[in-house]
Amino acid sequence: MNKALPYQDIQTIYFAIAVVVLPFAAFVVNLLFFTKSKLSGWVSTLAILVSSILAVIIFTRVWNVQQIHVKYLWFIIGDNYLYTGILLNNLSVLMLGLVSVIALPVHIYSTAYMKDDAGYSRYFQYLSFFCFSMLAMVIMDSLILLYAFWELVGFSSYLLIGFWFDRANAVQANKKAFIINRIGDIGLLTAIIILFNQFHTFDIVRLFKEGGLIANSTIKNGLWISGNIQTPIIWQYIACIGIFLGVAAKSAQFPLHTWLPDAMEGPTSVSALIHAATMVAAGVFLLGRVYPLFNPAELTTLAVIGCFTAFMAATIALTQNDLKRILAYSTISQLGYMVMAMGIGAYATSLFHLVTHAFFKCLLFLAAGVVIHQIKHIKEDNNLDIDPQDIANMGGLRKKLPLTFITTLIGGLALIGLPLTSGYLSKEGILVQAFEWAEHKGSIYMLLPVLASITSWLTAFYVARLILKVFYGDMNLPTLHPGIKIHIGDGGWRYKLPLVLLSLCCLFPLFSFNPLLHTDSWLLYGFSSYKDYTENIFEIIVPVLVNVLSLAVMYYAYTIYIKQSRWVSSQTGLLYRISFNEWYIDKFYNRVVVKSVLILSDAVFWFDRKVIDGFVNLLEKTGVFIAGIASWFDRHIVDGILHLAATTVQAIGGFARRFQNGKVQYYLFSMLLAVIVVFILKILIWN
Repeated sequence: MNKALPYQDIQTIYFAIAVVVLPFAAFVVNLLFFTKSKLSGWVSTLAILVSSILAVIIFTRVWNVQQIHVKYLWFIIGDNYLYTGILLNNLSVLMLGLVSVIALPVHIYSTAYMKDDAGYSRYFQYLSFFCFSMLAMVIMDSLILLYAFWELVGFSSYLLIGFWFDRANAVQANKKAFIINRIGDIGLLTAIIILFNQFHTFDIVRLFKEGGLIANSTIKNGLWISGNIQTPIIWQYIACIGIFLGVAAKSAQFPLHTWLPDAMEGPTSVSALIHAATMVAAGVFLLGRVYPLFNPAELTTLAVIGCFTAFMAATIALTQNDLKRILAYSTISQLGYMVMAMGIGAYATSLFHLVTHAFFKCLLFLAAGVVIHQIKHIKEDNNLDIDPQDIANMGGLRKKLPLTFITTLIGGLALIGLPLTSGYLSKEGILVQAFEWAEHKGSIYMLLPVLASITSWLTAFYVARLILKVFYGDMNLPTLHPGIKIHIGDGGWRYKLPLVLLSLCCLFPLFSFNPLLHTDSWLLYGFSSYKDYTENIFEIIVPVLVNVLSLAVMYYAYTIYIKQSRWVSSQTGLLYRISFNEWYIDKFYNRVVVKSVLILSDAVFWFDRKVIDGFVNLLEKTGVFIAGIASWFDRHIVDGILHLAATTVQAIGGFARRFQNGKVQYYLFSMLLAVIVVFILKILIWN
């Protein structure tokens, strides 16, 4: 099926297989040999380290150099030939490198963070399996195999979110994540079936490449036409809706976003990986894979939903007090930026933001883990009844945790998108292209980039609020609990090294030597959709306006939380309640959707028990009654007739037997009697 490949390409394919297989091998080894050993952590870490090195080598060989695609016949069903293979293009190797490189500091960090946990080995088993699933998904060349590993990613996240299964909240969280993602997966599976029905292939290259089957299909007279196959246009819409459901569930977009904040019940290191480069990144990656399927109207819908999600999540993050929950809503907001960017045609910039976001969000979660870990030590040492994740219990930690403070500050500035950070380059790229897109579409569409800019300022406020309340001012716990002992620090090298490495990756030099111009980033030019981009006036206006106002908003947060300014909005007003209660979306789901489902379930259960079971029971009783009648008829009528016949024959036989007694004179008498009877009858008949 494949042409002879050069030796280096064959080696690259083997390297890609090794990148995927190594975490799976670590999972198997830990499962079989290190179920109760601390060596399991280092086995998994070594595996992901080698995977990272190989992924970087693959990246240098493929990025902007060539595409490597090999496939082999898998099996045949009727006239359909199904293939399995590996696709290494710019998108694949970008994600391959991102997932493995982000997973490495998470593994190192986890060896310290989880060292005292009873489920240490089980944690690394799950973590290795999670990495294996995500790495395999990004290099698959078939939609059906992509879907298989897409499901494994969801299953792995289910195990990790509910890792502490003895906690009720963790169990509820992983069930919620699993159920919501099943809704998205049904949509994705439906879309894959429709695409196979239309094009008779699962091959991603044949379907979505430039000039491929999707590009050559047309929509005309209400029909979706591909070669000799014509189907109603509604199926194209359903396929796009199915893809969006898959994206919305995995990447936590409205209305399927509510699982992600609850997923914080898992270990913080798991949150770092899920939010940075694995599960939530899978949705945006999927959009990148199937991007040619969407027409302009569908892309505009994506842009609107993404922009609304970004704004909504940012408003919710403003008032949350749980440290990890603030970061979770930040993730939803940034993912909204990425989906919006895909919708406005900023394909390359969306993936650029996916990469930069992975580094600073992983950094922020790992730093949050250090903070939470230290507050938990204070809680345990002093027998306090406090929530270690509540920022109200923090304050003044920059003196106790200096490295954690500096790295959090770098990650926070990158999240806001201030100059000299990688987040500035990618976020400004999205906003600039959003204004340019709206200018060409019409005035009403200008609402979208304006709302995205407002979201950026909201981000500046809640990030400033988080940093100020956690690291500045005086520590709240000694004030609330006088006399407590506080012995905390940044931790050992396994905490510090990941934070330092990720901090360096959050700065601009990794992506561009020009800290103020996103168009100079090497990553953007890895995708053909960006090569024709031209600079415009928005390149100057948007960054200046957005960043100046972001600094103003940060100063406003400083006046509130440090200077204790009274110029602050009421915390009892309608807007505050909407934000604090997360727009009441979860409450709406629980009271309307969940209750409706429960009521419907009860109704169906009643119908099943009373009507269907009642009908079945009636049939049973009717059958038993009819069987009873049949039994009585058989026993008394049928058997009675047979018994009567038998009795009659027996009586006749008994009567006839009397004539056979063996006496000669009796036989003579009988013969004489018979002759007389015959004679009499003859005379009577004759006369």
